[in-house]
Amino acid sequence: MNREATGLAGARHIIYETLGSTNAEALALARAGDRGPLWITATTQSAGRGRRGSQWVSPAGNLHATLLLSEPSPPAQAPQLAFVAALALHDAVADCAPEIGPLLQLKWPNDLLVEKAKVAGILIEGASEPVFTVAIGIGVNCAIHPTDTIFPATDLAAIGALFVPDALFAALTACMQARLSQWSGGQGFAATRTDWLKRAAGLGETLQVRLPGRELLGRFEGLDESGRLLLAQNGTVIRITAGEVFGFGED
Repeated sequence: MNREATGLAGARHIIYETLGSTNAEALALARAGDRGPLWITATTQSAGRGRRGSQWVSPAGNLHATLLLSEPSPPAQAPQLAFVAALALHDAVADCAPEIGPLLQLKWPNDLLVEKAKVAGILIEGASEPVFTVAIGIGVNCAIHPTDTIFPATDLAAIGALFVPDALFAALTACMQARLSQWSGGQGFAATRTDWLKRAAGLGETLQVRLPGRELLGRFEGLDESGRLLLAQNGTVIRITAGEVFGFGED
């Protein structure tokens, strides 16, 4: 069962009690002709997922949300929305819980950390037909977090940030609108990149980056003009488009 809310920072909002995946639902609606902007939230997900097809545990008490956008930018710039969404999420959590604001960091390319433990993840998915659309999926561990993860995880309640998902979602919608305006369809990515780097986890530290079939160890030097991670290794700077980051500060 679902219901639709209105008046939400310029976007519609469909609310579900239970859903397989908010991203999957958004893309299905796009294929059926919905052009957004549209937020979809669910109290629980039965088939939530993260990057590379990993499962995203989605119990009641956490935030599960997707923003559907049509033609937000040229397709080549759409991956930058991971940085836009990460900044919006950082802003929203800091607004709701100012006391933990200094503890929040952004992990390349799409996670929110609290003291180097993952508290939220972002999944960007797209479709090209009938028009180019993007689903920005956001999952936040508000009250519960998984314990069987490769990268350390936590939840906001565990660190003393006590607020319901609805309060965080309300802040997120406003912050997302502001960050999308800053990004301006990719034209403002330089400002987005600068703001993201100010909040970056591991900047200047040695990182382990896991790629398909191999791993790299190097110093995190920043982001290039398109958002690729710059990893310095043996006097060479490697530009990484996609990968999993581990091992902050293993000098």
